[in-house]
Amino acid sequence: MSKQLKSNLLILLAAFIWGTAFLAQKDGGQIGTFTFNGIRFLIGGTFLLPVIYVLDRLRGKKSGSDGPETRSGSDKGVPDMSWNKTVFIGGICCGVILFIASSLQQYGVLFTTIGKTGFITALYTLIVPVFSVVLGKKVPRLTWAAVLIGLAGLYLLSMFGESLSISYGDRFIIACAFGFAVQIMCIDHFAPKVDPVKLSSIEFLTLGVISLFFMFAFEEPSLDKIVSVLPSLLYAGILSSGVAYTLQVVGQQHSEPTQAAIIMCMESVFSLLTGMIVLGERMAMHEYIGAALIFTAVVMAQLPDRKAGAGTVKPEVMKNDKR
Repeated sequence: MSKQLKSNLLILLAAFIWGTAFLAQKDGGQIGTFTFNGIRFLIGGTFLLPVIYVLDRLRGKKSGSDGPETRSGSDKGVPDMSWNKTVFIGGICCGVILFIASSLQQYGVLFTTIGKTGFITALYTLIVPVFSVVLGKKVPRLTWAAVLIGLAGLYLLSMFGESLSISYGDRFIIACAFGFAVQIMCIDHFAPKVDPVKLSSIEFLTLGVISLFFMFAFEEPSLDKIVSVLPSLLYAGILSSGVAYTLQVVGQQHSEPTQAAIIMCMESVFSLLTGMIVLGERMAMHEYIGAALIFTAVVMAQLPDRKAGAGTVKPEVMKNDKR
């Protein structure tokens, strides 16, 4: 088995974990949005710390030193893998944005199906290039076509019918997609400069601390309720936020960027299958068509544009560590 195939399988496993994690979110959400997210992301951020230690040791062995390989002043364009000021600032900034997006998603999933949650959330991949236009970046024509297809899919998935209104839960999921798009742009700014795993650990821990503050301010957490959803917390915290993200980072080392991005799109498909198999969720035919259009649009947005030049939004930039 080639390294590329192994890497792609690791990324597919990560997408499976993320897709099925919506089930844990729906089950665990009964203890409160901020309570669930606070504990979940503190678990995830803490889990990444030993992963960081191992990765640093491996880098140290490769470089012939005892610690992580760091960037020298002359190594422009090479990320600084140490615990530096930039990684803390970036992690905190991304954590604040991720707190907003994750809170909207966690609350919204309680009022809609996990299948719809997965597909609507995936729209962030189409929102990123639209936002990037404001920053003066060029967007390929194929991506604009994907945006139009995605809007058609969203209409069929959430707005089709006599009332032409978006359901209560879907409103929060749509809002979270915009939040994740902003978070992606924040990650895109800091990730090339620092160790992405360190950045994510601080990001998750920041989100967890903020969530705990809102938990005590607006919710009534109890140990009994937390224990009752402990499996969901551990799945979302360790597997989704920790293991799956590690699989993505390791897998992308030998995976072609476009292939990796498209494989990660399978997260929405796994969320739909999980809802159907485990919870017996069903959608109307126009909703399935809408989901198919969104999936098509998301995949199209990941395809490279051969005519793309400097300053163009590239699919490999549109990665997410939102888990």
